[in-house]
Amino acid sequence: MSAPVSAETTSDAPRHRGLQALRSQAAAVPRAWLPGAVGYACLAIGLIDIAVALSPRLRLTRVHTVVGQLPGGTTSLAAAGTLMVGMLLVLLAHALRRRKARAWRAVCVLLPVGAALHLLRWHQFGQAVVSLALLAVMLVHRREFYAKADPRTRWRAVAAFVLLGAVSVGLGLVVVSVRWKAEVGDPSLFQRLEQVGYGLFGFEGPIHYTSDRIGDLVGYSLGALGLVTALSTAYLALRPEKPEPELTPEDEVRVRELLARHGRRDSLGYFALRRDKSVLFSPTGKAAISYRVVSGVMLASGDPVGDVEAWPGAIKVFMATAREHAWAPAVMGCSEVGGEVWTREAGLDAIELGDEAIVDTAAFSLSGRAMRNVRQMVKRIERNGYSCKVRRVGDLTLEEKRQIGDAAARWRGTDTERGFSMALGRFGDAGDDDCVVVTAHKAPEEGQPATGDDLKAVLHFVPWGEDGISLELMRRDREADPGLNELLIVAALQEVGAMGVRRVSLNFAMFRSALARGERIGAGPVLRAWRGLLVFLSRWFQIESLYKFNAKFQPTWEPRFLVYQHTRDLPRIGFAAMQAEAFITLGMPRFGRKRQRQGLMQEPVAPLGKAA
Repeated sequence: MSAPVSAETTSDAPRHRGLQALRSQAAAVPRAWLPGAVGYACLAIGLIDIAVALSPRLRLTRVHTVVGQLPGGTTSLAAAGTLMVGMLLVLLAHALRRRKARAWRAVCVLLPVGAALHLLRWHQFGQAVVSLALLAVMLVHRREFYAKADPRTRWRAVAAFVLLGAVSVGLGLVVVSVRWKAEVGDPSLFQRLEQVGYGLFGFEGPIHYTSDRIGDLVGYSLGALGLVTALSTAYLALRPEKPEPELTPEDEVRVRELLARHGRRDSLGYFALRRDKSVLFSPTGKAAISYRVVSGVMLASGDPVGDVEAWPGAIKVFMATAREHAWAPAVMGCSEVGGEVWTREAGLDAIELGDEAIVDTAAFSLSGRAMRNVRQMVKRIERNGYSCKVRRVGDLTLEEKRQIGDAAARWRGTDTERGFSMALGRFGDAGDDDCVVVTAHKAPEEGQPATGDDLKAVLHFVPWGEDGISLELMRRDREADPGLNELLIVAALQEVGAMGVRRVSLNFAMFRSALARGERIGAGPVLRAWRGLLVFLSRWFQIESLYKFNAKFQPTWEPRFLVYQHTRDLPRIGFAAMQAEAFITLGMPRFGRKRQRQGLMQEPVAPLGKAA
């Protein structure tokens, strides 16, 4: 197995050398704060340009009487051009703050054009000087703006068209409304909207003005807004499309080989095989990091897969890629050892995110006072006619796989399959035969025939090395009796020992230590307030309920950490994490999205060189 990896990593050597050169270049940049300052200055200039182009009052200067002698077409075109430049500067400001090279090039063209328009139309020397001064700063510090573009799809063009179209209509109403004194008659709001609609496409509307110069100014301004919308949409639609994150078949083979050798080190390692993640390998090919880019955050999960000694190499490649695109690096749910390596090798910070519940199957028992509630609940649910089956996924028939996958999707309750860091996102794939599935079935009532639809709940575990499994899916029929999840977990803990499984990782409990310490006697006011906030948030997110559910089985708690670069990035990372986990979904309306799968079961896929 080692020969193919070595050959492939040898072919990747030029790429890694390029990344090392990029790291040296990025490290040599002395002013990390400058892109943010330049971006906000660009935003301010753009907003001033828009305000000056829209409001006649802001244009009055000492030379206004001289400007009035200029040809009307020239001055009207200058006003429309200033409006267009202002909109583009506002749109590019965020990308400029993120060091995007394309945004830097575009702004370097727009700033002198905007300065020239200010001099031509209003003789505003101050605004022109500020624009040119910002241009000089950008040229001197051009090495600050090195980042490549983010992954993208054609849906960006549709989103840009809708957003810019709405902004253009709003600004167009302002353009039309601020010149009400020059209007002929008293047009209604509908006529103003009609004027804006025609003007965005370059046609004359129903409103007429007492001055041809005012009419030209309104027409050119509306045309500029329409042109910005059209050009931006066309650019996003015609530029080369980059694919969504995906795990290629070749990468999957290599990751499976690493898991076969080192998979028992991390219970989240198997989730690196999600096929909506990308993967980076260390220069030696002995370690890998899976990730996804969400809202400018390069989000990894769990520890790197592979040999611990090769983790620093994979981390360096990860950080170099983040710098190359100006993404904010972050790791969700890494272990304590992983957090130490990340903070040491990449200079990152870490905070405790929560705890993972791990149960030793050899020591688990329903006897004792601590397990009384679970024991009573399991006996009650069994008396109601429920039973469980614990099997490897490879032992299921194709029909059973489809039935379980469809039922799990039907019980999901949302259109989107949730999960990123601790979910596989599929069921029944041929490469996942070592996964363990626990199903709950209810016997028909006395005197009623069997219908074949007795499946009421399902648990799905992924492998955690040779002697462990990690819970990734827990679903049940909402009409089933309470306590079914407890029955499933008890059945799993009692029976997987015969499969050689000793360690079972259950649900992850966020902020578990804060909840536990906050309810103890002697907890301080800050800790109690923090616990109160977590309990309040539990109304929408399963924070307290997951902790209490896991605690029933007397697990060992293993802390998990969030690793990040800057404290200011934490809100952004939190938002990206919620998007990745599908708690927040941003995208097209329901009618514009692809139809969701009715089940988790995909078409059968042959194992991709699964390691022995």
